Amino acid sequence: MDIIMIRHGESEDNIRKVFSDPNTSLTNKGIEQILSAKNHLKNYEFASIYYSPFTRTDQTREHLGLKGKKDSRIAEVNFGIFTGLKYEEIIKLYPSESKEWIENPYSYDIPEGESIKTAYKRVVVFLEEIVSKDENVLLITHEGIIKIICSWVFDNPYYFFKFKANNASLSIISVEDGYKFIKKLNYL
Repeated sequence: MDIIMIRHGESEDNIRKVFSDPNTSLTNKGIEQILSAKNHLKNYEFASIYYSPFTRTDQTREHLGLKGKKDSRIAEVNFGIFTGLKYEEIIKLYPSESKEWIENPYSYDIPEGESIKTAYKRVVVFLEEIVSKDENVLLITHEGIIKIICSWVFDNPYYFFKFKANNASLSIISVEDGYKFIKKLNYL
């Protein structure tokens, strides 16, 4: 089975370089990126489609012309009090919280948010559920979730920072006979 993942197109918060709000929308460039990626998706077959409940992923789904199931387990990592802020602003406004987060990015639960470790656990529950169905799926999601899924291939959440997924890129994970591997990463 293949888990085909597409990251949403460029969003307003991507341009602002802030930790994104769930309600940020796609830019015109983001829409163009998705329409371009749509041609590549025609090469793949999938039995189910899941998408994050965030505005930018829902807009991505709409521009791809697809239906699907909304699933909060593939929503972006919740950055809590850091949402809407640039990295420099986080350091200035939340010195103690940012210090904790920088020193331990995997297990520090951001106030009003979550840690990468917490997000990893919820995504793995989702993955185990879809893998049990043994059919190709399409996920319309976020860079953080794609990085978590790639880390899952190695059964190691600490691999999170070893991966990248550009806007509107495709990544594919295959699961065959219990073995997981990365077939494509950050393609397009």
